[in-house]
Amino acid sequence: MEFKARILVVDDEDAHARATAESLEKVGYKCIVATGRREALHHLRQGNIDIVVTDLVMKETDGLEILRTAKERIPDAQVILVTGYGTVETAVKAMQNGAFTFLEKPVNIHQLRMVVDEAVKKQTTARNAGDCGVELIPRHGNSLPGVIVACTSMRRILGIVRQVAPTNATVLIAGESGTGKELVARAIHNNSPRRNSPFAALNSAAIPDGLLESELFGHERGAFTGAVNKRKGRFEHAHGGTLFLDEIGDMPLSAQAKLLRVVEDGKITRVGSNESISVDVRIIAATNQNLEELMKEKRFREDLYFRLNVVCLKLPPLRERQEDVSPLIEAFVKEFSQMYGKPIHSITAEAKKRLLQYSWPGNIRELKNCIESMIVLAKDDTLGVEDIPGHILLDGAEKSDEQRPLVGMSLEEMERSLIKNTLASVKGNRGMSARLLGIGERTLYRKLDKYGLK
Repeated sequence: MEFKARILVVDDEDAHARATAESLEKVGYKCIVATGRREALHHLRQGNIDIVVTDLVMKETDGLEILRTAKERIPDAQVILVTGYGTVETAVKAMQNGAFTFLEKPVNIHQLRMVVDEAVKKQTTARNAGDCGVELIPRHGNSLPGVIVACTSMRRILGIVRQVAPTNATVLIAGESGTGKELVARAIHNNSPRRNSPFAALNSAAIPDGLLESELFGHERGAFTGAVNKRKGRFEHAHGGTLFLDEIGDMPLSAQAKLLRVVEDGKITRVGSNESISVDVRIIAATNQNLEELMKEKRFREDLYFRLNVVCLKLPPLRERQEDVSPLIEAFVKEFSQMYGKPIHSITAEAKKRLLQYSWPGNIRELKNCIESMIVLAKDDTLGVEDIPGHILLDGAEKSDEQRPLVGMSLEEMERSLIKNTLASVKGNRGMSARLLGIGERTLYRKLDKYGLK
């Protein structure tokens, strides 16, 4: 490794924390142990941490607070969560909020070291790119993690990203959910002069209307019920860097008016204060809605729209990027096989064919989740049709069935056709066919006999 990473181990059980730290120190890492909330947050606020290994469930705090603080104070810090039985779902949500990965208890020391090594490699690559001024979007090939650039439309978009990144221009990114809007926003930030400053993200649709203003601009102590301490908002946290406002179309009109004022004069006022604070923040907004239609309905301010829409990037859905699906599959297979420590390096041609036939209404996010599920549940070292989630296989069967006109068919004819196509979609696997059809195997056998399909 090119530098000895500084690792913060957070666990309220001192023996576990010490054992984890010692196992990492034996392979050359420098570890700091924190067994309480105040101690952990103190080290994070100092900003001298590279990797965080934190327990998810603790008495004074939890791994989610540690994750949030780490990302606010040290944006490129890699956070690894350690979780016990029953909290895996929470850990997965934490990964969606920026955690590097999670490990289940009891932690395997070899796996822990391997995961930490991967986190260090990821951080080293990012820091080297930032320090040396290396362009993070190459001229050709795969340009973003999880986004393959093969189709003409995406190559054109990334060409615009290269042009706009070095400027301070406000960017509006439009596209369906799951098309990679935040990835593109991060690419703009990482290729800009602001790359070493914070990248803060806020989903406008996920924050209740009454709290959105506080999230954006911060508040003073006593500004409202529950405001027991003074708090900085996302604008102050992103000072010098980039603020990504996702789902901007869901922002209430009252907040839109105040956002417009900040865009125009670069000053915010915390809730409960009369003093303005200057902020230097580049805004990148994203939406999966038609803002022009929202303006006609008086649900989005026209003046704010034109302030945000200096440069507009419209990301195509995955169904319009057919040539990108296959390399995306391969990239995700590699990513998740490494993440879960499983020796899976390939996918059968038939399985890939089935995935290519699917329309992916959830776009890249759905494809990524699909491959992750296949990797987690796979029993062999090669992914096959039997590993594909049932709803995707059934979708293909239903589409085959749709090729025959339904008008004039009896219910029995429809049922026979659906069973026949489902069997064909899984190469005659009757157990899987029964599962896809939502019936028992005995019921399927009776129907096969009834329709002469045995």
